[in-house]
Amino acid sequence: MPDFITQVQPPLVFIPPQFNPIVYQAARLVLPWWTSWRVQIVDVKVRNPERLVDLYQQFQAEKIRFMMAFRHPSVNDPFSLFSLISQRVPEAAHRQGVALRKPVHAYFIYDRGIPLWAGKPIGWFLSQLGGTPIRRGKVDLPGLRSIRQLFVDGQFPLAAAPEGATNGHTEIVSPIEPGIAQFGFWCAEDLQKAQRTEKVLIVPIGLRYHYVTPPWSAIEQLLSQLETDCGLPPASEATLPQVNLTALSNTQIDASQILLYRRLLRIGEYLLTLMEQFYSKYYHQPLKTTEVAAVDEEQSFNNQIAIRLERLLNAALTVAESHFGLSSKGTVTDRCRRIEQAGWDQIFREDIDNVAHLPPTERGLADRIAEEADLRLWHMRLVETFVSVTGHYILEKPTADRLAETLLLLWDTVTRLKGKDATKRPSLGKQWAEITIGEPISVSDRWPEYQTKRRQAVATLTQDLQTALEQMID
Repeated sequence: MPDFITQVQPPLVFIPPQFNPIVYQAARLVLPWWTSWRVQIVDVKVRNPERLVDLYQQFQAEKIRFMMAFRHPSVNDPFSLFSLISQRVPEAAHRQGVALRKPVHAYFIYDRGIPLWAGKPIGWFLSQLGGTPIRRGKVDLPGLRSIRQLFVDGQFPLAAAPEGATNGHTEIVSPIEPGIAQFGFWCAEDLQKAQRTEKVLIVPIGLRYHYVTPPWSAIEQLLSQLETDCGLPPASEATLPQVNLTALSNTQIDASQILLYRRLLRIGEYLLTLMEQFYSKYYHQPLKTTEVAAVDEEQSFNNQIAIRLERLLNAALTVAESHFGLSSKGTVTDRCRRIEQAGWDQIFREDIDNVAHLPPTERGLADRIAEEADLRLWHMRLVETFVSVTGHYILEKPTADRLAETLLLLWDTVTRLKGKDATKRPSLGKQWAEITIGEPISVSDRWPEYQTKRRQAVATLTQDLQTALEQMID
């Protein structure tokens, strides 16, 4: 798939999960090396691994069915989770003297869009490892049927990211989607119909990343690169925004590191102003900086950034929604999902029997529609980058980890504005993953409530899962 779509595409087909033990064994040999060398995750440490050992033991004894609901801060999460399930859980079982049946593995749900940007071989590889795809912006009946069948009858447990997408923040949990809770109740319902006695559980799994050594030098180098890309002059006291040093008085950050933070703020403010002008001038959105200047003068620079960013994201989504004839209702995540699906509907044409057999005139028009749809999806991708940015993330806890995360989000934006591939992020240094296995949440215990108040039961379970994931952040 090219970086920019200029031609209509045939419909997206469902990629069925086809677990292949040979591919799995190859992945067990290769992925640990790849994770350390290329992904730069040199260690995976697990808190409460005995909980997963017990769950796998009960699963293999046909006493329970369970789904692992994991945090999704990074595109590197699959490598950490594969290490957790294929290595750390068997190691913990061995220490406990528990004999688990091999292979210790999990089916997993992934976004159908991944093979579009990662390539068809990745789609094949994911299916061979037991991955089942889902389309996020529509009622994907083949995807839902596959998930439901695997949850009830699959050889392994299931794993899924309830946030739905990465947010770039180790210490912020995005609002989670109700799909995980609904899958749990469907599983309980299917077991009841089959007169089976297994209990259904959802296991919250926290996932955080830490740099082995704070990458201050790499941060400084990337800041310099972004300043050059933005055409900003060398940093000086006069050109940098002021920050509330009182908020930083009880931290370990020193003057040179505060300077890096102020340089990052300058880049962020520059990009905000640039994009406000872009959407105001060319897309007629009410984002002129004179309007923003009316913000209460007592508000901090960070508050103003947060307010302006929220307005900018709304404007970008409005531009895309206007093109596709969509309403601007729901959360930012809901709006992104609808826009993505509307774009896919115009690119991957299910209403055309055979794209290759279209007359040249019709093919030309279909290509034009697909190209314009892809261009409008660019606005939505820009919003996805900043869906969880608050303006206060670093100031609340000014660590190298948080500064690096925010800086990489700015790199994503600058790279998109340059028309380059934002999936090829630079590495700022080696990291280690911290995975926390939470207390399982029983879906079966909530089954009576679901039978009488379905929506309320799903909403309550979703909120309890959100709380459990948030509590794993110290």
